[in-house]
Amino acid sequence: MKLFTDTIYQPLSITESIDDFSKTKSLYIEGIFAQSEKENRNGRIYPKKVLERAIGKYNEEYVKPARALGELNHSDSFSVNPERACILIKSLEWKDNDVYGKAKVLEDLPMGKIVSGLIHNGVLLGVSTRGAGSLKESSGSKADIVDDDFIIGAIDVVSNPSGIDCWVKGINESVECIMEDGILKTKPIQIQKALDESAVKIQKCISEKDFDSLKAEFMQFVDFIKKS
Repeated sequence: MKLFTDTIYQPLSITESIDDFSKTKSLYIEGIFAQSEKENRNGRIYPKKVLERAIGKYNEEYVKPARALGELNHSDSFSVNPERACILIKSLEWKDNDVYGKAKVLEDLPMGKIVSGLIHNGVLLGVSTRGAGSLKESSGSKADIVDDDFIIGAIDVVSNPSGIDCWVKGINESVECIMEDGILKTKPIQIQKALDESAVKIQKCISEKDFDSLKAEFMQFVDFIKKS
């Protein structure tokens, strides 16, 4: 199994309503959070039965018990780091081949404040699933088909889909997932190859000016992978 991500490029609706728990006005994002039966920009197709199973499991284990946290931009892990949480997904519902979601922006948390600030300044946000599974080739096209073992780890907020997609493909798809004692864990594969490929991808996606700072962050990630 491999860890991979897929970003939805549809615009999200922004709403405010009184929260039942805190009795204060809360910020929400709504829109298409996942799609099936359609080749996405990463060249992958999610069969509806595969995505239905994954969404159903995620709803039962995460959404209903109020554990469905999402981070601001993707991390290098399958599971969510609560310190980076910015949204809490409140609902995921099917409409034809699309999964419509609603998520509360956690404005009292550091990353949630950033998301709120981006929204109030007119920044177009996207959402991106972070999951693990196997891929198989399609007989009718060049797209990869997501296999039956696919599971969702999180649905994250991304502020720059095209750039984030390049960064994620360089990192997350170089991590292999393994099941040990019923727990999904990640293990690094081909670290040097991932480093070389990611540097090229990042340079293509961002300006030269930002490359040095991102390179430093990436090296921290490599050190983390080597130690884990």
